[in-house]
Amino acid sequence: LKMAQWGAKMWKKHGALEYFECVADDIKVKKGAGQGFAKLAKLKPGETIVFSWIVYKSRAHRDAVNKKVMNEPSMRNFDLKTMPMDMKRFVSGGFKPIVEA
Repeated sequence: LKMAQWGAKMWKKHGALEYFECVADDIKVKKGAGQGFAKLAKLKPGETIVFSWIVYKSRAHRDAVNKKVMNEPSMRNFDLKTMPMDMKRFVSGGFKPIVEA
């Protein structure tokens, strides 16, 4: 939660339009073709999934905001070896909307 709050503060400070950080509360799909997040993440007992996304004006805006955040002095305080998550399973990417309603 502390890291999520820090992330929201930093990304919004540098221009992100919206910032979401969500913890899983309904991810155990028991039937059908979709096996859900739990299987995809190879979830172990006692683990949960955190899913987040940030809204930007454009890809160029995203790149500019992310560059500013990465240059924040407080970014140097994070030691990847002591993160509260398995960084080997951390993923990120960019997506563009195909439907907006």
